[in-house]
Amino acid sequence: MADVNEFREDVIPIKPNPVLEKCIVFKVYKRRWFILFVLCLLNCSNSILWLTFAPVADHSAQFMGVTLDQINWLSMIYMVVAIPLSFGTTWMLDTLGLRITLVLGSWLNMLGAVLRFVGIMRNLPSAANFPVVMGGQTLCALAQPLVIFTPTKLAALWFPEHQRATANMIASMSNPLGILIASIFSPMIVGTTNNIPLLLFIYAVPAAITCLLATVGIRDSAPPTPPSASAESSNSEPFLEGIKLLLRNKAYMILLLCFGSGIAVFTCFSTLLEQIMCVRGYTNDFAGLCGGLFIVFGIVGAGFLGLYVDKTKKFTEVTKVNMSLSALACIAFSVVSQMRNQGIAVAVACSLFGFFGFSIYPVAMELSVECSYPVGEATSAGLIFISGQIQSVIYILLLQGLTKPMAYSPFSTCSVGGDAALSWRVPVLVMAGLFSVFTCCFVIFFHTKYRRLDAEAQAGGKKPTLATCDSTRHHTDNTGR
Repeated sequence: MADVNEFREDVIPIKPNPVLEKCIVFKVYKRRWFILFVLCLLNCSNSILWLTFAPVADHSAQFMGVTLDQINWLSMIYMVVAIPLSFGTTWMLDTLGLRITLVLGSWLNMLGAVLRFVGIMRNLPSAANFPVVMGGQTLCALAQPLVIFTPTKLAALWFPEHQRATANMIASMSNPLGILIASIFSPMIVGTTNNIPLLLFIYAVPAAITCLLATVGIRDSAPPTPPSASAESSNSEPFLEGIKLLLRNKAYMILLLCFGSGIAVFTCFSTLLEQIMCVRGYTNDFAGLCGGLFIVFGIVGAGFLGLYVDKTKKFTEVTKVNMSLSALACIAFSVVSQMRNQGIAVAVACSLFGFFGFSIYPVAMELSVECSYPVGEATSAGLIFISGQIQSVIYILLLQGLTKPMAYSPFSTCSVGGDAALSWRVPVLVMAGLFSVFTCCFVIFFHTKYRRLDAEAQAGGKKPTLATCDSTRHHTDNTGR
């Protein structure tokens, strides 16, 4: 019997070639746009569910037989739940990946929307309406960190360097687009308190569609071939080590506190706008219009800023200028919103506040990644969101505590039952003051290098030319070495 070794060819060991190891081909995939589309739908749906009741707070309170403070908690539960859950979400995104996070978020969002609708059905005892609705709202709140941390991660993993800021802008601005939809359509749909069930049913439909698309359509967390040099090391730092690095990063901590304060002010504005304006005789429809202008101009501004920053990479300059102009717009709103018959001035102030304020959110998220690289994108952006949520709870409770009952309010359009209308003059001035203080601190003290861009430039400079790669591959194929 012949020895099997007689039929074996000599095996030539192939040594690692350091030149070929650097010949990395970066590639982009068309399906990145589908994942971005699903994320936009999910982000938009979640923000609609968050702000469902705020534009019609008085009608919602009357329908469910609760107080305005309890209705405010339907929005605040998002912030309360997000604070402890966000740490787990950042770990999940950087460890388990994009797909698992998005699919889980879409299911929580859908189940919460359905439970909210079930909670206001007539066959339930009236005492159970609010607790069941709050339960559904809590499930939606659990989905928010899974969704809102994702834009920076998606942009880093699936998009090339010259499209990252634009992709982040598109995904991030889908959140205020949902706020816009809720601000405009909630007052239109409700009209009278009997239309609250119709409102919750309509808002549950896109949540179900998005859940189906995410579950069936998203197959991978990352592309087979990365689109950029930084995408190869997107998870280079372990989660806990990344937290330690961020806490020792002075520039990041300044951004964390100052921009977190900006997020808190925008949250207060969106949550309390109807209550602030109805006292001065402005209707729910007009408050919804102002909220809509706030978002529309924010989306327009974000579109311009995203394209500008993608070309110039001036993250710091853009953020400082826009935060300063946002503070001025916030001061203007705090003054004109307390005057009667100033609809045009109020609308202009809301538009400018949105154009300069909301538009910097995606830029600031990219800036957080640039100043903290190589910490994972979900971790660096996520902690800023957590800071914003913590400060949002503090600000809303503070502003509510500063309100005072008005002994005489003949022009009020608020539906508050037998309770007296509340004066928001002092709270809105305090809100503007806090925003101005943190903006000044950011402009004066924030300075940073763009670490991710520097790392990509160094990686690009060390890569061999295409001719060298082709020559090395040809030599390896011919020699086997």
